Amino acid sequence: MESDYVTTPFGRRPMTLAMLLKQRRGEAIAAGTTRNKWKLFRSVCEARAGLDVTDRALTVLDALLTFYPEDELSSEKGLVVFPSNAQLSLRARGMAAATLRRHLAVLVEAGLIARKDSPNGKRYVRRGREGGIDEAYGFSLAPLLARAGEIETMAARIAADRQMLRGLKERLTICRRDIAKLISAAVEEAVPGDWACLSSMFQAILQRIPKAANLENLAPILEELEATRENIVNLLEMHEKMQMPSASESQIERHIQNSNPESISEFEPGLETGQGARPEMQADRSHRSKTTPDDKRLQAQANGGEGPRFAGRPRAEKPKSFPLTMVLQACPDISDYGPGGAIGSRRDLMTAAVVVHRMLGVSPSAYEQACSVMGPENTATVIACILQRGGCIHSPGGYLRDLTRRAERGEFALGPMLMAILRAKDPSVAKLS
Repeated sequence: MESDYVTTPFGRRPMTLAMLLKQRRGEAIAAGTTRNKWKLFRSVCEARAGLDVTDRALTVLDALLTFYPEDELSSEKGLVVFPSNAQLSLRARGMAAATLRRHLAVLVEAGLIARKDSPNGKRYVRRGREGGIDEAYGFSLAPLLARAGEIETMAARIAADRQMLRGLKERLTICRRDIAKLISAAVEEAVPGDWACLSSMFQAILQRIPKAANLENLAPILEELEATRENIVNLLEMHEKMQMPSASESQIERHIQNSNPESISEFEPGLETGQGARPEMQADRSHRSKTTPDDKRLQAQANGGEGPRFAGRPRAEKPKSFPLTMVLQACPDISDYGPGGAIGSRRDLMTAAVVVHRMLGVSPSAYEQACSVMGPENTATVIACILQRGGCIHSPGGYLRDLTRRAERGEFALGPMLMAILRAKDPSVAKLS
């Protein structure tokens, strides 16, 4: 078994207080703590930027984990691996010895492994009479297991930030396209307005988009672009409303010219479709069935649609989001998976959803598709509802895919789902809904 005394470095490497603190932190492992070493390594890879380690250092950590005989890292078992430099170099894809030592030092400095040097600086194991390990000298994986919770939370937060950044970039791309095409349409159709000035402002905003975009520097630019798009849409809608009176007057004139008070079809429309209808009735019916472009535009406006310039196939909107307090009231179990065991913002909710959807067995592709259709915030709320309902849902991944398909068709809303959970918890809520 491992000894818990402080080990000082062999050779000329000095001992520092920081090294002592890292050793003590590595020993502070709660009893019964276990982790699958490959799942934990995946979390380390996702949290690489926060841990300040390089991809080559992760290659060395991968090689060290292969020397640990079990799949589960456990504080009850020895966590020291003792490979030779030659064997470690082979499993690190043939890395040179000098490069190997440099990246081992990076892992030690990052607090992922710790050195446990022998009296002569060699790595070896001393076994007892029964064949068990009495003492092992090499590299300890205890710091990695001690920081497992911290690393997993950091990886979940980075994954949530990456998802939010992807959503911001998609919104920014759509907004850029909308503004460019709306300005082009306004100029081509001679809509009154200072479109040259708006185009210059648009180009000035685009030039401020940084190459290394992140949530902090991209969100303000997106807000400016969305405000510009809203301003352009308002100008175009105002122009459409100004065109409506003249179109209505021309429609009234055509209606007076086309009306025939002596026609029997005005009083007996059923005769028009009969076999014995007179030829003059059929001619009058065909004349009134012809519709001009202005008639079509007025008919679209009367039916609640937009003008012909902006008419298009209706798109399903994303489900309406609800206040965070309401989500947590209906689904309190999600709070256990937030940073620090609590959820204080929508960002914390999305971070917890990343952890929970993996725990529930929802595939990354199903989760990403739901985020692209419903948005990261609404998807996090759905994951919280699935977690709260527990055993009622046999296949969380299939259930989420079904909700995503319904949301694409505009047939899904979050309100009924949240209210159903609230009614199940408190029957008095049914009287308020």
